[in-house]
Amino acid sequence: MPPVNRPTQREPELITHREPDDEFLMAGVGDDYDEYEYDDEPELTEEEERRLRKKKIWKRVRIAAFVSIGLMILGPVIAIAVAYPLVDWPRPSDIAADQDKTITLLYSDGTEMGKITSPGQNRTLLTYDELPDTVKNAVMAAEDADFFDNPGFDVKAIARAVWIQATGGSSGGSGLTQQYIKKATGNEEATLTRKFTELVKAYKMSNESDHPTILTAYMNTVYFGRGANGMKAAAQVYYDKEMKALTPSEAAFIAGMIQIPSWSEDEVHAKKRWEFVMKQMLQKGWISQADYDARQYPTPLPFEQTQPASLDGPLARVSQQVQNEIDSELVGLTMEKAQKVGVTVTTTIDPKMQQAALDAVNSVMAGQDPELRTSLSAIEPQSGAVRAYYPGKDGLKGIDYAKGTIQEAGSSFKPFDLVAALKMGKGIGDTYDATPRKIAGVEIRNASNTQCGKQCTIKQAMKESLNTVFYDMVANDTGPKAVAEAAHAAGIPKVVRVGGQDKQTLVGEGGGAPNAGISIGADNAQVRPFDMASAFATFAARGVYRAPFFVTKIVGPTGDVLYQHVDQPVPAFDPVETKSRDIADNVTETLKDIPSGPIACAGGRPCAGKTGTHELAGSLDQNSKAWMVGYTPQLSASVWVGKDQGNVAIKDKSGKAVFGSGLPGLMWKKFMDGALAGAQKEAFPKPVPLGNFNPPRKSDPPSTPASSTNPSTNNPPSQTSASTKPSQTKPPNPGCIPGINCPDPSDDPDPSTSGRPRGGSPGDG
Repeated sequence: MPPVNRPTQREPELITHREPDDEFLMAGVGDDYDEYEYDDEPELTEEEERRLRKKKIWKRVRIAAFVSIGLMILGPVIAIAVAYPLVDWPRPSDIAADQDKTITLLYSDGTEMGKITSPGQNRTLLTYDELPDTVKNAVMAAEDADFFDNPGFDVKAIARAVWIQATGGSSGGSGLTQQYIKKATGNEEATLTRKFTELVKAYKMSNESDHPTILTAYMNTVYFGRGANGMKAAAQVYYDKEMKALTPSEAAFIAGMIQIPSWSEDEVHAKKRWEFVMKQMLQKGWISQADYDARQYPTPLPFEQTQPASLDGPLARVSQQVQNEIDSELVGLTMEKAQKVGVTVTTTIDPKMQQAALDAVNSVMAGQDPELRTSLSAIEPQSGAVRAYYPGKDGLKGIDYAKGTIQEAGSSFKPFDLVAALKMGKGIGDTYDATPRKIAGVEIRNASNTQCGKQCTIKQAMKESLNTVFYDMVANDTGPKAVAEAAHAAGIPKVVRVGGQDKQTLVGEGGGAPNAGISIGADNAQVRPFDMASAFATFAARGVYRAPFFVTKIVGPTGDVLYQHVDQPVPAFDPVETKSRDIADNVTETLKDIPSGPIACAGGRPCAGKTGTHELAGSLDQNSKAWMVGYTPQLSASVWVGKDQGNVAIKDKSGKAVFGSGLPGLMWKKFMDGALAGAQKEAFPKPVPLGNFNPPRKSDPPSTPASSTNPSTNNPPSQTSASTKPSQTKPPNPGCIPGINCPDPSDDPDPSTSGRPRGGSPGDG
């Protein structure tokens, strides 16, 4: 009898009813099915089916992997073989002929300003024997220390670069030969296609020439920054030396610039690259351990001292600003490319306004102390375009006193105090105690000749530049941080580049928060004169900030536009443009009456502005810096006067102390009159009142002076500040009415009217 527990066999199905991958169809096909027979084959379990599927998948993966590996090996070989006869490497003589083209600068009206020529223009190519070992070793240490050992490219470096770029990064990773190809062709796109083409050209160059020839071509044509193509020109623009006279340390510095030549004036970057090259030279045995241990940073000569004198005077500094802007991310071009193309640059400088700046400075400063220094910057509020730029009379041989120095702004900084106050709900009709007194533990005094007492409105305090009001406002109400934020929003950069180093603005000791001295532009509240013109332009533009710029358009030799400036307005004081506008208009309302008397704009033209002085430390009646910053709806200008020594008295030719309404105010007035001659007289819009806009009536009860204490704002100014000195007051002129016919006590252009110079604290304007 048959077994009782015999498993039931599956009933055979028609062939036409089976799925394509059924065991029946696959029986006898492939090794995987040889062990199965149809007649009495049991049904597969789920585990067996899973194993079978895995086996098939891995078989396909193995086949695909073998094919891929084969393609990876043979593909590049085939691609290189195909590309090799189709490409050619650039010859150094051709590259040199295409370099050092002249850049033409135009005024804003299209007339020619001048040209920028390269330091190495019309240079002759050097031979390998003419290149000192010092500079050869330095360049190889910087770019390809194993240059003589590779076939024109570094396989490991290329693989690393491919991986970084494939994963979204950016890397050079090329050997010196590939670097030559990249620099010579001007193609530096971070793409695999460019890398492949570059590799093939480098390989072909290596086959058709030797290593000394390649190194010589590289050093004759590579861009080193400062407009220098080739090592010979680089030695001149960095150290004013013949190449053979360079020390190993100097050669290392120059070689380090190849990587990012546009950062040549960044001291932090330059030192980092110099250290890297020096260490590479030590490891390769190109300098001794003793030389390495005795190394000293070879500070290069100032940029301005080594440039060809294509332009002179203030226009030389304009040229420098144009070059800096071309090399910046803003334009997206580089001087290296601009020189290769030979571009034409339309600048923002208005020839009429530039001449007005020269005339104003020359006429007012004629016969004055020759050690007095000044700068004048003018910016168009509606665009940010720099219309006039006078950074000093000595051109590239002296200091740029507009963008190359930071100074205490004195009372010209008080409008930013008001911005902070308006943002917290105050109005220009609010009152403060204007009497000299101790505030937050610091003795604060005003200049003489004021009758604004315990109920002094902010508007009147701004006109008379009363330190006690604004120091009280900042120490007890707004806090210094809010003032710094207002200034930064208006256009004072948080970090500026001065003397080759980055410096923070509006910070306290050690980079911390500023103290209440910021209210009167004292202590560490230092700014560049140029940036004050930009910040006041934001007031003129009704609260809209536009970054200042020097380059409007760059055109190639065939007329193609390579760059065009695009306006990028930003509400400064509030994200809502109408609120930012109202704040700016209320500030302007307090500044409209200040340009008066000798510094009033001609023909009744509406003008607004603020004077400022920084008192000489240890003095009661002398100043070390003086300012006038002001604007119309069409133009904002900043004028600064001081001395190189900084903490010394500034006096006019009659021996009197210089105040803001003196030499700076007179230059500002003369410039504005000349620059805007023939232009329509535009009135300032009537402001939308914010907070308490109108002064209190006599019948109103006295407002309580702000007295809230904020521990974070009570840090006193540094003891070197003159604001710590006791007040010196003087009875007001008899018979005058405050705000109408009383002289401005902080800015009397002729101190003799009061019998002596009117002293004041660092914020007195």
